[in-house]
Amino acid sequence: MRRYGKNPDEDDIRVRPNPKGNRPRTNIRPKHADAGEGLVLTVDRGRLTCLIDGRTVTAMKARELGRKSAVVGDRVAVVGDLTGAKDTLARIVRVEPRSSTLRRTADDDDPFERVVVANADQLAIVTALADPEPRPRLIDRCLVAAYDAGLDPLLVLTKSDLASPDALLESYGALGVPYIVTNRDELADGSAADRVRDSLAGRMTAFVGHSGVGKTTLVNALVPERRRATGHVNAVTGRGRHTTTSALALPLPGDSGWVIDTPGVRSFGLAHIDPSRVIHAFPDLEPGTAGCPRACSHDEPDCALDAWVTDGHADPARLYSLRRLLATRERREGD
Repeated sequence: MRRYGKNPDEDDIRVRPNPKGNRPRTNIRPKHADAGEGLVLTVDRGRLTCLIDGRTVTAMKARELGRKSAVVGDRVAVVGDLTGAKDTLARIVRVEPRSSTLRRTADDDDPFERVVVANADQLAIVTALADPEPRPRLIDRCLVAAYDAGLDPLLVLTKSDLASPDALLESYGALGVPYIVTNRDELADGSAADRVRDSLAGRMTAFVGHSGVGKTTLVNALVPERRRATGHVNAVTGRGRHTTTSALALPLPGDSGWVIDTPGVRSFGLAHIDPSRVIHAFPDLEPGTAGCPRACSHDEPDCALDAWVTDGHADPARLYSLRRLLATRERREGD
């Protein structure tokens, strides 16, 4: 190692260039006008699989996006190697504005939102009628999240060969939520998939539900060429085992729509939901809120909705359903 004395000659001193001095910082970012347009199909440990011009391309998020994450269903701008060849890696440089965002929190006290899917327009809430037993509070919470995100809900009841759907359907009749009832024989012969597929045509539908309710089994029937692993229900706990570990978007045959299979959930927190937005999903009740006091919870003595219903403007069952959904944040899902 060379050592210098007290008075070294200037020619002997090595000066490293200052990168910041040579290239000033700027807030101007490239527009990437030539970027390819992609749809995020799945996310796995920082790698995103995108569909670009009919090819699946593996990409990573550009540093310039900061903490903004891309999720399944996002439409993104991608640069780099877009051939989709093995061992190639592209770069996502922009996440396009979303038409909808389905969110949840771990519980009602958790301040951190988790985006489930982006740009879906329908939420299929899959519930088994038995094995495991249905949990209406989870259905209520999913309905609130769907209404808040602007998604149309669809109730899919499975395993009707084990229990009757009548009681559960009666409790949601006033909401007017469309529903489909399936059984195992129909799944086996394909008739259940045909009926469900008709409700998904032309739409991007996210499937949510507990593990073990038959969600992934139904998705496999809808898109048989892209089968995913399925599990079973624990005989002791009555709960399913997680076999789907990441969300995956799949095109329906004939490009007639998209299904997004999501991991099974055990809770659906609503800490991010503003209860005042839920009323927008009840167009027959919303005009009646004009006489409500400021910041009305719609479940208090001075709420104008009681008089609105008494005067015959809406069905009392609809008001009961609204208040049940608004109160769902105050109840545990198993209650």
